[in-house]
Amino acid sequence: METRGYAALEVNTPLVPYTFNRRALRDGDVAFDITYAGICHSDIHTARGEWGDVIVPLVPGHEIVGIVTEVGPSVTKFAVGDRVGVGVFIDSCGTCENCQAGEQQYCLKGMTGTYNGLERDGVTPALGGYSNKFVIDQNYALKVPDSLDMSGVAPLLCAGITLYSPLRHWKAGPGKKVGIVGLGGLGHMGVKFAAAMGAEVTVFSHSAEKEADAMRMGAKHFVITKDPSALASLAESFDLILNTVSAELDINLYLNLLKMDGTVVVIGLPGKPYAVSAFNLLRLRRSLTGSMIGGIPQTQEMLDFCAEHNIVSDVEVIKADYINEAYERTVASDVKYRFVIDASTF
Repeated sequence: METRGYAALEVNTPLVPYTFNRRALRDGDVAFDITYAGICHSDIHTARGEWGDVIVPLVPGHEIVGIVTEVGPSVTKFAVGDRVGVGVFIDSCGTCENCQAGEQQYCLKGMTGTYNGLERDGVTPALGGYSNKFVIDQNYALKVPDSLDMSGVAPLLCAGITLYSPLRHWKAGPGKKVGIVGLGGLGHMGVKFAAAMGAEVTVFSHSAEKEADAMRMGAKHFVITKDPSALASLAESFDLILNTVSAELDINLYLNLLKMDGTVVVIGLPGKPYAVSAFNLLRLRRSLTGSMIGGIPQTQEMLDFCAEHNIVSDVEVIKADYINEAYERTVASDVKYRFVIDASTF
């Protein structure tokens, strides 16, 4: 299946137009025309070699939506014309206890990433969503509700589920005070979800100009993190705090904001380990933990929740030839709040 996309032909070089072949459909596969592909910061880290080895040519992209064009003979989940989505992984072992529990992202044998690797056969390159066509096993594809704008859905497949999963796991809802650290591509989804779940939401940000956006998305409070006294006044106030930023920060400042049995969840990936005071954990039995995307069942649950509450990501739609500029602007936090590529421009 001849496919047009953009690829990094070498590590840490600009992405350029690239033509390649998708594999032929297997019995349980669906093929689809991509309509939109989101740009995730992890795409940039990978393409620039900041997270380890890179298999080139690299076609990034794991926030993918489109329309089904063909199905294999044993496919029952999709039909031609259906809306479909693909997220951060395209396969897993399917047999370990985590996969069996629908937590494929924590596959004990390792999930198969959507790009920068090989498929489960150990031969077929995994090439991502910066392209106009895709092929995937039906069991790892999501049904996209008809009511949602497709461009705003694309980032839900990574940024969305990354925030939805911990909010559900730690039971955000009425009567709970939830803090979101950072109002970027990840954080803005956390605000929308937590508010829709009924929690009282506070945004912690160093950018005062984002306050109006935070309130529009459902936050009740906005705290400028440059002011230490503003944080100190909120001591022992929160049930749950989600840290979405990758910048280095003093995690103890946020641990001190937790009530008894409160939890700080690490979602962003800072360059250096946190220095954690054991006293801040022992006092009030607080927890510091992490969370990574969600499994297929929960991601489908999230999409259905989004349809019920009319939630999509705030996006700036771009043409394919703007990808490299979008990378620079993403690194500079100059986007509200996610870039999405119009796949018709590949």
